[in-house]
Amino acid sequence: MTNLFSFENVNVTIEDTKVLGDVSLQIPVGHLTVVAGASGSGKTSLLRLCNRLDVPTAGTVRFRGTDLAELDPLVLRRRVGMVFQQPVLFGGTVAENLHVAASDAGPDQLATALAGVELGAEFLARIGDDLSGGEAQRVCLARALLCEPEVLLMDEPTAALHPAARRSLEATVQILQQESKVDVVWVTHDMEQISRMADHLVVLADGDVLYSGPAQSAEADWALATLAEEVD
Repeated sequence: MTNLFSFENVNVTIEDTKVLGDVSLQIPVGHLTVVAGASGSGKTSLLRLCNRLDVPTAGTVRFRGTDLAELDPLVLRRRVGMVFQQPVLFGGTVAENLHVAASDAGPDQLATALAGVELGAEFLARIGDDLSGGEAQRVCLARALLCEPEVLLMDEPTAALHPAARRSLEATVQILQQESKVDVVWVTHDMEQISRMADHLVVLADGDVLYSGPAQSAEADWALATLAEEVD
């Protein structure tokens, strides 16, 4: 089976500083993959490469076997959606925010999108600036899902949320991944979250791959123990 993403000798250098160094790994189809690492390890840069928000200095990134350099970035970003650490909502109502992703969607379709992230239809009339952090992040997730992506890239999406909202969003994404068959690549440095979320794991350290493979293995345990020493 073709991998979801393949990284082949990928380097990212910014102003002579290594961000990622000769990274080669595969992210498989049908999994919730967690990319873990301490601050500055390169995990967000690796995620941004997946939908060409960044491009490698050298090497090749492939999506389902195709070099990303051969794909139209706008088409790619509808297939590979992204939710950022800080929820970004535009001025206006939740409905207006959702219409950014699906301009011709009717109220029923928008309500269905909100239901998929456990928000009621009454939120359509709410003003984005009035939402809590957890509510705003769910609207961002609904907006991404309206594009019907094959993949969701999640860049520490719960970092600014309180513990109950964090757990709730995690559960929502796990259900989406299992029931809607949307592949998820989730970036975090939260050790407890890694253990709750990952069934495939990538661990980065200083821009290098410390481990890539199943989340349940002796090698994964070693990599996470090493990471725990860095983030403590």
